[in-house]
Amino acid sequence: MKLFKLLAAAVLGVLPLLATAQAFPSRTVKIVVPYAAGGGVDVMARVLAERLQRKWGQPVIVENKTGASTIIGASAVAKAAPDGHTLLLTSESTITSNPFLFDKLPYDPVRDLLPVTQLVSLPQMVIAHPSVAARNLDELVALAKAKPNELSYASYGSGSLPHLLFEALKARSGVQLTAVPYKGITPAVTAVMTGEVQLTLAGVSSAQAYLRAGKLKALAVARSQRLPDQPQVPTLREAGFADIDPHESWFGLFVTGGTPGDVVQTLYRDVAEVAADPAFRGQHVLARGFDPVFSTPEAFGQFIQADRTRKAHLIRISGAKAE
Repeated sequence: MKLFKLLAAAVLGVLPLLATAQAFPSRTVKIVVPYAAGGGVDVMARVLAERLQRKWGQPVIVENKTGASTIIGASAVAKAAPDGHTLLLTSESTITSNPFLFDKLPYDPVRDLLPVTQLVSLPQMVIAHPSVAARNLDELVALAKAKPNELSYASYGSGSLPHLLFEALKARSGVQLTAVPYKGITPAVTAVMTGEVQLTLAGVSSAQAYLRAGKLKALAVARSQRLPDQPQVPTLREAGFADIDPHESWFGLFVTGGTPGDVVQTLYRDVAEVAADPAFRGQHVLARGFDPVFSTPEAFGQFIQADRTRKAHLIRISGAKAE
């Protein structure tokens, strides 16, 4: 009888833990996007939310909390309850650039935001208006030296990848380029296409339609290898600018620090299951020019460490600091 009571007590003690694990998500899940609606991060969040809502049978909403170089949105998730019901879907700026651009952040990207999965990577291209008399970066540098401050580039704020790349290019080669800030990559690309500015760095997904139409041209790609559908465009490494290569941009999913490991694994498993669907992968990843990743939390954490080293190096060369 005594043994029976001990076994019963043990079972009763485990049941609440099992119920907690099985209950996730037990209510509405919120995906915080620190960017404006309509951009690549926002679109990815919304299609993912729709699929996860179907899977979980719980509402999944997207909340755009913009401003302060993604700090407002990231801080909101960092301070949320650590139960997995508040997620952050963001780009690399929040995690691997901001710590080196700002003297003090209201969140610690290592302690306060746990990696769930790297969703996609976005190959970046140096793009120019067709009127720019340069076919590659060497010719661009020569042109900029011949015409100081006559060429301008579009960025989307201090610390954005276009800002880091072109400021590093200025420091590396001694050229003079004028920075023109925009409110996102879409208006930045539009500004180059219309000739308002001459240059920017953009993801393939943002530029590919205009490249095919001849409204933009590519001078280099920030990637370890040339792009299969743009084989004529050399990499920054091939062009002799490996030391200022920002590598790819990326989107990742994070959860509040302190969230139980089983919840993190459930989130990863369910997102990976959504990503395994050929229709989702084809329509919402490959068709948008993204490279699918959907790595494990452990692999994503290792990737972040390496990317922090790369971004710190690039920021050091560029001399960039947040305004």
